[in-house]
Amino acid sequence: MTLRITLQPSGLGFSVQRDETLLAAAIRQGVGLPYGCKDGACGSCKSRLLDGRVIHGAHQSKALNAAEEEAGLVLTCCATPLTDCALEARSVPGAGEFQVLKMPTRVLSISRPAPDVALLRLQLPANQRFQYHAGQYIEFILRDGVRRSYSMANAPTRVGQPPAIELHIRHMPGGLFTDQVFTTLRDKDILRVEGPFGSFFLRQSAKPIILLASGTGLAPVKALVEQLRDTNDPRPASLYWGCRSRRDLYLHDWAAETAADWPQLRYIPVLSEPREGDAWRGRIGLVHQAVMADWPDLSGHQVYACGTPVMVDAAQRDLITQRGLQADDFIADAFTSEVDKLR
Repeated sequence: MTLRITLQPSGLGFSVQRDETLLAAAIRQGVGLPYGCKDGACGSCKSRLLDGRVIHGAHQSKALNAAEEEAGLVLTCCATPLTDCALEARSVPGAGEFQVLKMPTRVLSISRPAPDVALLRLQLPANQRFQYHAGQYIEFILRDGVRRSYSMANAPTRVGQPPAIELHIRHMPGGLFTDQVFTTLRDKDILRVEGPFGSFFLRQSAKPIILLASGTGLAPVKALVEQLRDTNDPRPASLYWGCRSRRDLYLHDWAAETAADWPQLRYIPVLSEPREGDAWRGRIGLVHQAVMADWPDLSGHQVYACGTPVMVDAAQRDLITQRGLQADDFIADAFTSEVDKLR
């Protein structure tokens, strides 16, 4: 049995198979809906049900609470329709533009710019043309079908030859995948992935850009910077990168050199807990509060934020309510770890 889903105000429609989620069906048919984790944890896919009935699978209350569900909001990533439905959902041009592929990748190199961060370069297969937007992510397919998601840190203009993607992986002790990366993974090992996924990528606009990252949330933001530069995008951009201590700024030299060499980019590193030995003379505090201190009015800007759910949620709330940022101009990707999903 198939059901019909209609999106408003775009008028787009797509079909859903029995027991298939709204988002899975949209991705399968190339329909651009907003989403992030695909796992009921981040709330990026939240939409309003205008007509019809759905049933939700397991999800976190912070992504969709009982009051929101009672008010007609749904998470498309874990909502299965019971009838034909109409949804109020903003369309994301380009979200379904590229084919989602399952493919083997080969480890080209593993480097450690910080004790708990690995930069992984994966060679793409020559017989498959993998395309993606800067800012999107792939999923590793592990044993027993378990998956882990990581964003591409290089723009598609910089995959090189042989074509390869770059990933930034923070070690989570006890993590099914990160323990493997930091202990047994070697050059030439084969890893199976699927992608591209996600709606975190540059939107068409003339507005100046604020790039906001925490920790390894720098990965997709780095890809956005490369895309802006390689396409000669005229918009000025400011990169705010928040970490705990100096050693956590694992690509500080890259960011500083890029800003020095490209006048359109400002780079503002922010440490929340600098160590005594850091001899830090830069900004201190929460990274989104540094943005607020520098920009009293964000009504004419776009903000791209990536990092921990705590940072992304606080930035979205405060920049919209206190600095006049338009809700549609906050584009985010919250790095939701398995630990975050248990909270």
